[in-house]
Amino acid sequence: MKSRSKSRPQQSSRTKIVVPLIILAVVFVTIGLGIGYFKKDLYTVMKVPEFNLTDQNNKKITNHDMQGKVYLVEFFYSRCPTICPVMNHNMRHIEDQINNPDFGIISISIDPTNDTPEVLKNHAAMMGAKSPNWHFLTGDRDYIGKIADQFNIYVGDKEDQAESLNHSGMIALVDKNGNIRSRYGKDGMPILYYSGLNYKDPEGKEAELSGKYHPDRELLIEDIKKLLK
Repeated sequence: MKSRSKSRPQQSSRTKIVVPLIILAVVFVTIGLGIGYFKKDLYTVMKVPEFNLTDQNNKKITNHDMQGKVYLVEFFYSRCPTICPVMNHNMRHIEDQINNPDFGIISISIDPTNDTPEVLKNHAAMMGAKSPNWHFLTGDRDYIGKIADQFNIYVGDKEDQAESLNHSGMIALVDKNGNIRSRYGKDGMPILYYSGLNYKDPEGKEAELSGKYHPDRELLIEDIKKLLK
């Protein structure tokens, strides 16, 4: 009898320890699952900056004209011998894969002195751009520089001859409500922008003009489809 009476307090004390641990574990698992669930959605980076430029058809195009469409924004120039053709070709691939009237592309030239509407129209034809929603835009260079700053996408200083035609290979994804969106990376943080470049490796760690891997291109196709639903 004595041995039984001693075992009960031990069981009770164990229960007092184990039950809170189980509850705590359940809470952490629930939080983890909740975070995982919400991160299936895309992160809202910010409202798309206002822009008002002229396209290859000599038509004024603004961010308001793109309202109701999912679209991509890149900075490039037609004479670029390096990353611009890569970016444009990746855009062309995405255009083919999406093939939706509610999808568009905004390609803003950082070399408006050369890239007149006529030049951009020839460039669009050379690229095989098919969608009426793919706008190759030109305008005042100072204004374009300000737009790039507002997008937080690097474009070189116009006054610096060595840097004026340098630019980032990053692409902004914009939803139908005019919000820049992005997915979350493996670290749980939003990636903010997508790369328009080619890579040597499938992880997208080493860029290469002739690289056969396009990891962010495939991510963009997935995320565009998600926003078009």
